[in-house]
Amino acid sequence: MTTAPAASPATQAATGTPGDTPRRTAYLVLGMHRSGTSAVTQMLALAGAALPENVMAGDEHNAKGYFEPWKIAILNDGRLRAGGAAWDDIFAFPFRPLAPKTERGWLNRAETLFEDEFGEAACPLLKDPRVTVLMPFWRQVLADLEVAARCVIPVRHPMAVAGSLARRNGFAPEKSVLLWSAYMLAAEAYTRDLPRAFVSYDGLLGDWRAEVARIEAAHGAPLPDLSPRAGKAIDRFLTPDLRHNGAEAGLKDLGWAGELTASVLRWFETAATGAAPDVAALDRAAQDLARRARDVGVLISPVTRDLDLARAEVLDLRQRLAFERARTLRLQAELDALSREGLDAALRLDSILADG
Repeated sequence: MTTAPAASPATQAATGTPGDTPRRTAYLVLGMHRSGTSAVTQMLALAGAALPENVMAGDEHNAKGYFEPWKIAILNDGRLRAGGAAWDDIFAFPFRPLAPKTERGWLNRAETLFEDEFGEAACPLLKDPRVTVLMPFWRQVLADLEVAARCVIPVRHPMAVAGSLARRNGFAPEKSVLLWSAYMLAAEAYTRDLPRAFVSYDGLLGDWRAEVARIEAAHGAPLPDLSPRAGKAIDRFLTPDLRHNGAEAGLKDLGWAGELTASVLRWFETAATGAAPDVAALDRAAQDLARRARDVGVLISPVTRDLDLARAEVLDLRQRLAFERARTLRLQAELDALSREGLDAALRLDSILADG
């Protein structure tokens, strides 16, 4: 049976065991790529959680932005590669630990990067789907930094996710729904002892205030700063155009992959209503996935990992360029403002001298 990993004393202290009063509490947005994690993250950011310093820019696949730290995404890709996996590995769950000394090196890098990205923010907001399948790793990072965690897990129909991945990555639907299942199984298994909320993606776009009420109830705490002004900003952001792909019927046509995914979907759709379904159904799905992994072996080739490394390097260059462009524009705007202020001051001085 696949269950959540036992939390160490340090992890218990960092993730908010009753009686502890951690100085900082991170909001973790977990779940599969293309499943609504960006929309949830921006909503939480507008409600007062702190985005990282270096946020991945939007593109043709997500014009409103990804709201995730691209430097942490690159580190996560590297950590997955070190364990013989990749972000699109349908067998990335369960987590693959490294030798202690090697793992400690990765943890040290992650802790430094987390502090660089979030500084002393009281409520850091971490969204990178890769964190989901690396959750035991990131729980240790947070424990070492004495940061508690609250989790938000969006639930979107896997066929809608598959449609998005087909357009963006050319994935077959069988692969996409199994990826969705692996990520969602990881999101649930690794957070059983944490404050967590399951959020319907369609519900979020239809009535985000009801979903926020569910989040706050599940966490036992209000969002950091959900002011009336923030509410209006969320209204403007969560528009119908975020629903790029409909939840098309079709799981029944995908063989065992569809059957496994359907069982996982039923659990999460129930959980997103605020109910507490029996996790035994998810444990059975995890066992089935593990059996398939034993039958077929590793599906991620060294070529795939090398390609991921090359893509990560390109992403790094692109994001650095975008960041420098944005900083240049910001500095130019500040310079223009100072120039206008200087001109206004000169005109006032001329007027005073003329009057005198």
